[in-house]
Amino acid sequence: MHEAVSGTRAIALVGPAGAGKTCLAEAMLFASGTIDRQGDTGQGTSVGDSSPEARARGGSTELNLMNFEWLGERFVLLDLPGGNGFAADGARALAVADLAIVVVDPDPGRAPLAAPHLRMLDELGIPHLIFVNRIDSARGSIGELLSALQPLSVSPLIARQIPITQGDRITGFVDVALEQAFHYRSGKPSERVPMPAELDAIEAQARTRLLEQLADHDDALLEALLMDETPDADTVLGDLARETGENLGVPLLFGSAANGWGVRRLMKALRHEAPGPESTARRLGVGEPALFTVKVSHGHALGRLVFGRVLGGGLSEGQDLTGSEGRAFKPGAMFTLQGDKNQRLSSAPEGAVVALAKADALRAGEWFGRGKLPPLPDLALPSRNVRLAIQPTDRRDDVKLSGALHKLAEEDPTLLVEQDEASHELRLSGVNEEQLTVALARLKRRHGVSVTTSRPQVGYRESIRRGVTVRGRHKKQSGGHGQFGDVVIDVSPQPRGQGIAFTESIHGGAIPRQYIPAVEQGVRDACLKGPLGFPVVDVAVTLSDGSYHSVDSSELAFRTAGRIGMQEALSQAAPHLLEPVHKVTVVTPSGATSKVSSALASRRGQVLGLGPRDGWAGWDRVEALVPEAELHGLEGELRSLSQGLATYEAEFDHLAELNGSLAEKVVRGREVEHA
Repeated sequence: MHEAVSGTRAIALVGPAGAGKTCLAEAMLFASGTIDRQGDTGQGTSVGDSSPEARARGGSTELNLMNFEWLGERFVLLDLPGGNGFAADGARALAVADLAIVVVDPDPGRAPLAAPHLRMLDELGIPHLIFVNRIDSARGSIGELLSALQPLSVSPLIARQIPITQGDRITGFVDVALEQAFHYRSGKPSERVPMPAELDAIEAQARTRLLEQLADHDDALLEALLMDETPDADTVLGDLARETGENLGVPLLFGSAANGWGVRRLMKALRHEAPGPESTARRLGVGEPALFTVKVSHGHALGRLVFGRVLGGGLSEGQDLTGSEGRAFKPGAMFTLQGDKNQRLSSAPEGAVVALAKADALRAGEWFGRGKLPPLPDLALPSRNVRLAIQPTDRRDDVKLSGALHKLAEEDPTLLVEQDEASHELRLSGVNEEQLTVALARLKRRHGVSVTTSRPQVGYRESIRRGVTVRGRHKKQSGGHGQFGDVVIDVSPQPRGQGIAFTESIHGGAIPRQYIPAVEQGVRDACLKGPLGFPVVDVAVTLSDGSYHSVDSSELAFRTAGRIGMQEALSQAAPHLLEPVHKVTVVTPSGATSKVSSALASRRGQVLGLGPRDGWAGWDRVEALVPEAELHGLEGELRSLSQGLATYEAEFDHLAELNGSLAEKVVRGREVEHA
């Protein structure tokens, strides 16, 4: 017997890009009567993916929120982008979801695409089930798909349905839990039909398997099975709900979102088996009414909106709340959103996802509540491996560009805006090129700022191979007080990573003490750009002698003398080029490991080792040292070699000497830039 759940249940739709998540959301809205016709994402008529960027891309670029009621109970769908570059936009919302539906393709060969999503859900402890979409185009068997998916999941997969076929087409399904057969009808509820005789044995075997899985966590059911007793439907459905809610098993259902096949059966499973917001509050440690902010949006007609999920009780306008950092907050205008439409709320029930206007003090990823607040969810964000140097097409947009980029980065936690100290370039970093392309499209549409982009400069440096002693002398007489500074410096190479060291060994007052800091500053000025055109590193400089004039010497004169001497020393000390080398760690499906290793080697990479990825069956981890200059385009190449699954992290490791034609090409390029 079903017990109604109070509050609103949040159901996340996750899965690979192109699996049909937004299409499934549209089908659920239509099946519930929320919309009167099912839109099409490809034609731009869907409730979700309503932004121009999503329409142009033909896929989700941001979190979509949709609400519906089904048989008297409330649900909010959190439609998460599947593309790696956009996944972080929904990560915080996923962390506070009650249940996730992993939408996958029926092709067993594409099963590995679901691996990152299944592992993330397991790590976060979020209950989930699998919906096999586009079953009308299936070419392999459900058994083959189960076999391909099971190694990717920590919890056992539970086959809720078996297909009914006519020729080579799937026309319906048998609900193994209910022992009932159904025939699909496009856009309508499935029609119950007699159990096909040819499926009797297959259904019996599937049901036995399902009951055995449930009995692993139900001693009473196990005892009944040992006594050859047949459990009733309430027992089976109750065990399914408990195992799903406690993450002890992952039910698998199938259908076709575009045709409406299996969608209502999926929604019935959600109604009976998805845990409610009270369960999620317990999982997250929420004891009193609290709001977790999941996203900031600047692209709505209402202005800046902060989206948050209400847990631990309802929430009303004007209710006193306190953040984790002790900041006080009173919710003002609250809205519920349906695609690009909104409705004002005076209060929000437990579990609802609301949009808060005029909440400038709120950031994404915070708890606000009464009493003790729960810990923040542990979310791992993808690495920012792609960078663009950007500048406004119109220089008058400099200030406007800065504010606009801040808003984009506030919306997307994987966008990073920074000014490079050496090159003075303004850089925008992200997960992949697709993400940055969409970000720049939003920049132009929302804020009216067009930019030109270029490949960021590589952080080349230069150093020296031998020691020299030089004199730097600055003398200028132009009437009145002149300028005089005279220094002798000993310059020698240092071990890599030691930087620039300055010491002095002045004796007998050859240079007054007050001028020595100016000499050091002049030396460091010269190191900003060496004879090859790049910053100088790893040199030791000793000020050993010099002379001064009692009238014409000054700090400026000695700073100039130090710079002149250092410039001369660097040109005489066999300068050579250094290039930054990064340690790169790639995680990839095992089938692509050899291709990934070859790709790294082709980029002058040195593979340090490879082995299995901890806790990931069928995945490997490859470590290599790769020059920074060779990282450009690596993210896209790795994805093309691995069905879009391989990802990497890179961090600076060391500077390595670069010689020969490669070094000559770099130096010539710098000369051309500054010609």
